[in-house]
Amino acid sequence: MSEAVSLGIDLGTSELKAILLDSHGGVLAQAGARVSVDRRQSGWSEQHPADWWQACLAALGQLRAEHPTAWARIACIGLSGQMHGAVLLDAGNQVLYPAILWDDSRAVAQAEQLNRDFPDYAQHTGSLAMAGLTAPKLLWLQQHEPQVFGQIDCVLSPKDYLRLLLTGERISDMSDAAGTLWLDVARRAWHEPMLHATGLTLGQMPTLLEADQRSGGLNEASARVLSLPVDLPVAAGGGDNPVSAVGIGAINAGDAFVTLGTSAAIVAITDHAAGHPPSAVHSFCHALPHRWYTMGAMLAGASCLRWVTRLLGQPDEQTLLVLVQAELPVEHAVAVSNPLFLPYLAGERTPHNDPLLRGGFMSLGHDSTPAMLGYAVLEGVGFGLLDAMNAVLSAGATINACALVGGGARSEYWAQLLANILDREVYTLHGSELSACIGAAKLGFLAIGQGGDLLHKGMPVKARYQPMASVQPALRERYGKFRGLLPAAQGLNG
Repeated sequence: MSEAVSLGIDLGTSELKAILLDSHGGVLAQAGARVSVDRRQSGWSEQHPADWWQACLAALGQLRAEHPTAWARIACIGLSGQMHGAVLLDAGNQVLYPAILWDDSRAVAQAEQLNRDFPDYAQHTGSLAMAGLTAPKLLWLQQHEPQVFGQIDCVLSPKDYLRLLLTGERISDMSDAAGTLWLDVARRAWHEPMLHATGLTLGQMPTLLEADQRSGGLNEASARVLSLPVDLPVAAGGGDNPVSAVGIGAINAGDAFVTLGTSAAIVAITDHAAGHPPSAVHSFCHALPHRWYTMGAMLAGASCLRWVTRLLGQPDEQTLLVLVQAELPVEHAVAVSNPLFLPYLAGERTPHNDPLLRGGFMSLGHDSTPAMLGYAVLEGVGFGLLDAMNAVLSAGATINACALVGGGARSEYWAQLLANILDREVYTLHGSELSACIGAAKLGFLAIGQGGDLLHKGMPVKARYQPMASVQPALRERYGKFRGLLPAAQGLNG
């Protein structure tokens, strides 16, 4: 019998990626298709679910065409996807409204309303209400789009919409559901009082499974389009951060990692629900049973580097990084007077919970160079992660060495700078840019009773970065100045 292959699909904000994973954990093939974000009003962030499906068909079509032998061995499918998005369906599974994404800030007032009217709910939901989470968005819809709201028969997370088209099933998993603010994260069950607070009922929620359970099989229409067997098992899958953790092998209490993509986060695995809502620290369900994770989240991560690269007219991020390394070597202390950068281009979550907060440069002078501004951005994101890490530690989580995953992990300079700022060993991994796809594919194997050994198989370490004692005093002083700028930034967003 031919060796089984798992198809792992990850629906990101900017790209849908898919891989074919063999039973030994080897990536046989990969493909991707871009998706765009619509920002039709200031602070809004939307996508059209139909575009996700077209991206999925394009990526899977590429895999099928270029790797027909491996494609024919697919035995299961696993799913991963961006969290906190709201896909609104009517009774006939038709999409009622563009999907409202994780970085949409229209529901600021509604989040404040939920926190004011239901302050005790956070101990169940694992987080304060924030504009980026799903529940406040539905309250906004109830107040501003009542005709749409009145037609809602089900609310799904983004990757669960792909499942709906693949299988016909309205199902979600514990890890994605935890990001909605409607889940009791300790009990791993819907929290009906929060549903009622946003005008919804239990009947409008998808069935919940653990991420490694079988959620259904391919329906006839999808099987025909994809040239795969009818009833091919599809795992429940999970949200991108917890599924990435499965991909890199961060599955036990004490494991930790930093994800540095469009957004950024520091994640610590725990064996119990351990959040700290007053500091905007999330406690969410892991993508494996009986596990949770504590997370400090930033709304802008590597996207800050892309932004400043365009601002400075540089051809690409790598060109700017070369300038930074040449002018400001990471092993040398940077002058305390050099420019500072607040990385709040899209607001902030941990620890400030302020989606209206905005970023900026300070201490610019006639002598400021593109390299100085590039460095300030890299450092500012690092200081934001240090804020988030300190908040996570205050929740009782443990953070020792941290894996670094996401697009930002490609920069050795940034990895070393983060080790210096966080005062922790930081290590990068081969293949970490595919961690969510790999985690999804692993969950696919688990759903058919295979691949248990893959859970403990992480990714090979590419490089390790130790904190440099010589730069610590200057970084501590610069971090103090960075923190001192926050009140001024908050005073500008009124």
